[in-house]
Amino acid sequence: MTKRNIISVLDMKDDMPQLVELAAKLKAERGNHGEPLKGKTLAMIFEKPSTRTRISFHVAMSELGGTPVYIASNEMQMGHGETVEDTARVMSKFVHGIMYRALDYKVMDRIGEIATVPVISGLDNLEHPCQALADMLTIKEKLGSFKGKKLVYVGDGNNVCNSLLYACAIMGMDMIACCPAVRMPNAEILLEATRVANTNGSSILVSHEPGEACKGADVLYTDTWISMGDDTSIEMATKIFHMYQINSKLLSIAKPDCIVMHCLPCHRGQEITNEVIEGPQSVVFDQAENRLHAQKAILYALLK
Repeated sequence: MTKRNIISVLDMKDDMPQLVELAAKLKAERGNHGEPLKGKTLAMIFEKPSTRTRISFHVAMSELGGTPVYIASNEMQMGHGETVEDTARVMSKFVHGIMYRALDYKVMDRIGEIATVPVISGLDNLEHPCQALADMLTIKEKLGSFKGKKLVYVGDGNNVCNSLLYACAIMGMDMIACCPAVRMPNAEILLEATRVANTNGSSILVSHEPGEACKGADVLYTDTWISMGDDTSIEMATKIFHMYQINSKLLSIAKPDCIVMHCLPCHRGQEITNEVIEGPQSVVFDQAENRLHAQKAILYALLK
């Protein structure tokens, strides 16, 4: 069987709806789906600290009957004492899959190219595909469908925004990336997502005006103003993003039954107010739980 990686959301272009359904099935069957990955081992390499990615992958692999192996990047020689290529070749001899949470998408791509076992992105500085799959599962649960629905992402055009552009385009959902001009999503991803959306009967737009963009939204989504590893000061971030906070006023512009999403961790009082994240329209913690089930679906699809 041909090895398959999931490094970009585009790697799920042909079967994202099926992966969403599989994730929902595995969620419903939690504790009763046997051990389909018994005898399989997943290496989990972390260059960035993590709460949700580390715990959810560990639990997902364990509940599917497999063995997760956590590796902090400072505990291995990759990139300092051994080439990335040699590390990928050696690890492919030891394990059945590699989950990598990386600083640089170029290194992620290189490991995916060289490794002879499936490579899954647990995040890099360009995309966050596992988060996007969990987000699509959450939207399906809460809204029932994607067609005719509108997601507005408000804030930094970062890796999460990039992956959401692809995911919404693939699932046929309209999306507006509402970001400051100086922090727009990746231009190439924006162009390709627009092309994919056009083939699926949906639209991808950009905006700098939250008050206009959020009108009629079914989903409001945000992320932290300062991503991990970003040296922007809070003073500068506040200056750039002060218009891009999800608060009660902005939420009132969206549809009355609009849901609010955030990939976490959040900074309450910055990109989102405490009132909104704790309010009845917030699905943030259901969304976080769905990381577990989405990643089970990915592990099952790649390693079974």
